Amino acid sequence: MRKSHRRSFMAVLVLALFAVLVAAIAGCSNASELRAAFRAQEANTPGLMGVPGVVGTATTADDQGHPAILVLTEYALGSGRLPATLDGYRVIEAITGKIVAYKGHGGSSHTAKQTPPIQLGTSGGNVNDIANGFCCSGTLGALVAKGGTQYILSNSHVFAGDVVSGGNGRVAQIGDDVNQPGLVDNNCSSANTNIVADVSSLSTLYPPGSTPNVDCAIAQVRAGMVRTDGAILEVGTISASTVAAFVGQAVKKSGRTTGLTRSSISALNATVSVGYETECAGSSFTKTFTGQILVTNTASRFLNSGDSGSLMVQDVTTNPHAVGLLYAGSSSIAVANPIGDVLSHLGASMVGQ
Repeated sequence: MRKSHRRSFMAVLVLALFAVLVAAIAGCSNASELRAAFRAQEANTPGLMGVPGVVGTATTADDQGHPAILVLTEYALGSGRLPATLDGYRVIEAITGKIVAYKGHGGSSHTAKQTPPIQLGTSGGNVNDIANGFCCSGTLGALVAKGGTQYILSNSHVFAGDVVSGGNGRVAQIGDDVNQPGLVDNNCSSANTNIVADVSSLSTLYPPGSTPNVDCAIAQVRAGMVRTDGAILEVGTISASTVAAFVGQAVKKSGRTTGLTRSSISALNATVSVGYETECAGSSFTKTFTGQILVTNTASRFLNSGDSGSLMVQDVTTNPHAVGLLYAGSSSIAVANPIGDVLSHLGASMVGQ
């Protein structure tokens, strides 16, 4: 059984201010005010991202409900390193630590082998995602359809994270087997796991300057191996339609490591630099995303290592709408691609009621 591999985070600060934020659309006097805040954030992002220690920006609301520019930092920058305001908007520093992709290096029903057809929100990944003495897995997030065919939706770094021929002499390929549970929950072996799908799309991440602004991939379902209604563990079936995120929105997710968890949207339109590996326990690279969703992740209770690929949905009881696809974070924030961007990139639609 392989040795566990963990990352540490610097200067973790619980984003307490987010607990008192109101929904951005409701908190701002009108939608034009919110768009103006987005423009100010975007215009100032290049300069802010050039400050050593800054790992991202976003638009949020201050404790009075007014739009504000949020600056994510790896450590406390100290007095005078950031301006107090930019273009008339208050600047708020949030010490998040480094933001990294949340694939597990390695129970509950989320890690146990299921009897097919399986539910999603469960441990899984590419059966060849093993290198350098480690194996890697994430979460089989949700079910989508494309051209009348059903696919499992997860992250690119879960299904196709091996992008160099390094420690194992291969890279991820179309047709690679996807198993449930993943390697990290089966002693780094695919023996006696369910082979539930075949990888159908490759990396949206590498090289780091590539244009896709999403971390997503799909794997074609094998007949009889996944519930055709797309049920997710502890969530059930979801809506076939999606909704846009807003600050203060209550959300939940079902993932491999932390199971069913709840939180709220803390900021929108985020620009974030995310740390990845070129293969399981491989060398590091960074990719920057724009237009992302930030979620409060106090002490990693909402999202943790191995939860990558989880679908984030509204926190309602019946047929919740998808909001985003989770893929990265720190011990104070989680990061999601807006689900509309994911589906547009893939040319797919949610399977739901």
